[in-house]
Amino acid sequence: MKKYFLFLWIVVFSLILITSASAETIVYNDFSDISGLTLNGSTDTIGNPVYYNGQNVLRLTDNLGQSGSAFYTNPITLENSGGFQASFSTFFSFQITDPQGISDGVQGADGIVFTVQTNSNTAGGSGGGIGYQGIPTSVGIEFDTWNNGFWDDYNGNHVGIDLNGNVNSVAQYNEPVTMNNGDVWYAWIDYNGTTDDLEVRLSQAITRPELAILSYNVDLVSILQQPDAYVGFTSGTGSAGGDHDIRSWIFTSDYNPIIDPNDPPIDPVPEPATMLLLGSGLAGLAAFRKKQ
Repeated sequence: MKKYFLFLWIVVFSLILITSASAETIVYNDFSDISGLTLNGSTDTIGNPVYYNGQNVLRLTDNLGQSGSAFYTNPITLENSGGFQASFSTFFSFQITDPQGISDGVQGADGIVFTVQTNSNTAGGSGGGIGYQGIPTSVGIEFDTWNNGFWDDYNGNHVGIDLNGNVNSVAQYNEPVTMNNGDVWYAWIDYNGTTDDLEVRLSQAITRPELAILSYNVDLVSILQQPDAYVGFTSGTGSAGGDHDIRSWIFTSDYNPIIDPNDPPIDPVPEPATMLLLGSGLAGLAAFRKKQ
C-alpha cells in the first residue's frame, strides 16, 4: 500500500508541475535574430534588424507616410491554471530618433503601439493610426507623439489605452517629457485577468516604477474573445515621422510583473526529465495495480 501511495504522489506532483508550467515567455535582449517575428509593411522593407546605438534593433518605421508592424509569428495562449483570463506581463525598451516633417510644436510622429490581437500576425493599420487603427478584437498601449486633436485630448505626447483598433483612448496619460527626444525609454505593461486591472508604467530609467501612470479596469476576455493571440508592435507616420525602434522585449503569458529585465521570468515549459518522471510514475502505477 505504501508503494501505491508513493507512485500516486509522484503522478500527482508531476501533474502539478505541468499544470503550473503553462506560461509562455518571449525574450529579446536585442534583435540580432528576428526569425521568430513576422514583419509587415514598412517594417518589412526597411531591412531589419538595424544596427543603431550599439546594438541590433527592430525598426518599425524610418520615413514619412509609413505603416508597419512586427508580431511574434506564433500565437501565444493567454491561458493558465485558472483558464482563459488573458493575463500577461511585458517589458520593452524603445527609442525614437531622427524627427522629420511637419511639427505640432515638437517635430516628429506618430509613435509606437504595443498590441495584443487575435486577427493575424500580418495585421496593420493606417499611418495616422500609428499602425494600430482598425485592428478589431485587440488591446493596444499607444506611446503617441503627435497631437491628433480631440481624441488625443489635444496633447502631442501621451500614453493611451486603446481597444478594438480605436485610437480614441479609453484612458490617457500626458507625459511631460518628449518621448521622441532620442533617449531610450522603458515600459512595463501588466494585465491581471483575475482583477481585470491593466497597468502601464513608463520611465527613462530601467528601474521599474512603483506607481503606474495608467490603470484601467477592463475585461480583456470579452475583448479578445479567444485565448490564442498575436503580440507585437505597430507604428505609423504621416506628414511627420521618425525612426521608431524597439531595443529589447520580454513577454510572458501570465500576470507576472517583470521587476528586473535582466532576470526575466523563466520559461516554465516542462523539461524532458519532468516528462520522464510523469511517464515513469504512470507506468509504475499501472504495473503496481496489475500486481494487486
